[in-house]
Amino acid sequence: MIDDRSGARARLYGQEKAILVGLDLGRQGDWRERESLEELMELSRTAGIQVLHVIVQKRPSPDATYFIGKGKAAQLCQLAEESGADAIIFDESLTPAQGRNLETIIQVKVIDRAQLIMDIFAQRARSKEAKLQVELAQLQYLLPRLRGWGEVLSQLGAGIGTRGPGETKLEMERQTIRRRIRIIQERLHQAAQERATSQRRRQRAAIPEIVLIGYTNTGKSTLLNRLCVTQSLVEDKLFATLDPLVRRAQLPDHREVTFIDTVGLIRKLPPQLIPAFHSTLDAARDADLLLNVLDASSEGLAMQMETIQTVLAELFADAPWTPVIHLLNKIDRVQEPEQRRRLEIFRQQVPGAIPFSALTGINAEMLWEAIARALGQSLQRVRVEIPYTQAWLVERLHQLGEVTDEHYAEGGILMEALLERRNLIELERALGEKRQAGVTLTRTPS
Repeated sequence: MIDDRSGARARLYGQEKAILVGLDLGRQGDWRERESLEELMELSRTAGIQVLHVIVQKRPSPDATYFIGKGKAAQLCQLAEESGADAIIFDESLTPAQGRNLETIIQVKVIDRAQLIMDIFAQRARSKEAKLQVELAQLQYLLPRLRGWGEVLSQLGAGIGTRGPGETKLEMERQTIRRRIRIIQERLHQAAQERATSQRRRQRAAIPEIVLIGYTNTGKSTLLNRLCVTQSLVEDKLFATLDPLVRRAQLPDHREVTFIDTVGLIRKLPPQLIPAFHSTLDAARDADLLLNVLDASSEGLAMQMETIQTVLAELFADAPWTPVIHLLNKIDRVQEPEQRRRLEIFRQQVPGAIPFSALTGINAEMLWEAIARALGQSLQRVRVEIPYTQAWLVERLHQLGEVTDEHYAEGGILMEALLERRNLIELERALGEKRQAGVTLTRTPS
């Protein structure tokens, strides 16, 4: 993130010391605040931050001015001075006013959860598109918080017409950021078109696509390595994978499939980063199968499922859902009685979920069988009546699926074929867009 010349509201650089702050809103029996703080500690570790203290204040609601009480903020100032803390990290998103007020009292950098997550993305992004998404999110987050950012901003843009008479320096800095945002958005649009072209190329090859989705750090990359016998990056850190990974493998029946690993999801995601997640999850909309990877050993197992379901409901709001296999990964870590009880309750609520260990291979054969079965069910039998004026569709049907019957009659060509779900959707979309006269496509029972 662009730095303030005075050092306030700067990004984290790693190897820094921090105090974590959260609120206990007094909801009895609700473990989510504690789980969220533990997640914040893990996020800090991922960013390379040394956690000195974890402070929790009990309040009925956040303070509108300071998020925490003014007295607690004064105590944080003293604690930061005594412990040598470089930053205070809050477990919620702060308003611009709250951030400024806290910095005035505490006199060290104040970072909220959103900034921390964006900083991790900035550290770990590898592809050009991921880096652009992160920069866009940071600039959109910075714009409403802009207050005296200095010389660095003036270097972002230059040229005739970039500064008008009567503009204040602050407004010129805002205009510089807005111009950069527009440039990034144009580049991301171009990257999205290139990604769509690459995906269409894979679809034309008629190879089923299986997309791995799930909460962050549930073992998706380890699963990809086991299924495809590859060596993708595997770390016990949040957001170890930011860029989609595409690998090929063979089912036990020798059918070739493609596995796509996606970025892990997380609670309290900064709104500015949601497009970055959706750009990697777009593959799920046209996939033949989704593998929802859950951490069976986590206390937040139900919360992980809730987060994934919310994202999928938004993703498939205007389209048929892709079939999903729920995978209870890290089953080898389920040893305590409370873990077993929690897992048993979950399996009653989500029947068909497969216990699995990507690390040891427990139930690998069961997973392969479930994948083969699900892909078999994804085949749809169709009957197509094609007039001779649209004979190009004959070759297209052969490319998209398995033609089981082909009959040339006086009025046209009658064909029956088995198509993968995504190929059928592509064909129906193409026919709708081109408005092919005389072509009749009917789904028939398989």
